[in-house]
Amino acid sequence: MSIATNTLSVDADSLKNTQSFFNNVALPPIAVSQNIDDAILGYFQLVSENKESARALAGAVILTSISQGIDPMETLDEFKKMSQNELNEYLTMFLNLSRVGTSYLGISNRPSTSKYIARMILP
Repeated sequence: MSIATNTLSVDADSLKNTQSFFNNVALPPIAVSQNIDDAILGYFQLVSENKESARALAGAVILTSISQGIDPMETLDEFKKMSQNELNEYLTMFLNLSRVGTSYLGISNRPSTSKYIARMILP
């Protein structure tokens, strides 16, 4: 069965495969109370000292918390107990819970370069 999109016509299997890699794009909007949003946003504004990054972190934490079945305020309470270094490490792994396994934050994946390719590259 073919599905028409605004760019091209694709079959249903291809669309499913694409959606598995872009897993957060087509999710329905998540609604939380203004108090929860303000509390999490305020915390990240204090920690990051940057309004734009705080907004991005707050949204990602709320989305990940709800997708994992965790109350966002419980997540915030756990974050408040951590030192800055612990928070960075835990937040990275926490946000990876809602990402596709081929794209993790904060994890370096450098495949080794073949010696034959390396010798062809000028230093």
